[in-house]
Amino acid sequence: MFVIVKTKIILVVSILFGLMFINSGLNKLFNYMPMPEDIPAEMLEIMGAFETIGWLMPLVAVVEIIGGVLVIFKPLRTLGALMLFPIMVGILLVHLVNEPSGLIIGLVFFAIELWLLYEGREKLKPLFGA
Repeated sequence: MFVIVKTKIILVVSILFGLMFINSGLNKLFNYMPMPEDIPAEMLEIMGAFETIGWLMPLVAVVEIIGGVLVIFKPLRTLGALMLFPIMVGILLVHLVNEPSGLIIGLVFFAIELWLLYEGREKLKPLFGA
């Protein structure tokens, strides 16, 4: 019984997590969501610096879209979570260092990321020689 409930919870969380990254990646490519008005100047500077590196944001966007799609499908979920891990670390560091107001949601998403990686730990063992 618990395994069925856990499987359904992971499925729902994975779909929402994946859709969040797909949306984020598509927004980086097509800029369809307006920027919030209350973004601190320091954060705008950082985002501007990222955008001056012409290839960085499209690369992050493509990785977010592909990783988000992979996380949704169970056989590829661990690969998607592994692809999204460096992006999640970056998100968490930005909120820890520059914009603490988003830290809670960053921690929640990082916890989901770690949970997905933990659930796929058997697939990751060859990477670590275990």
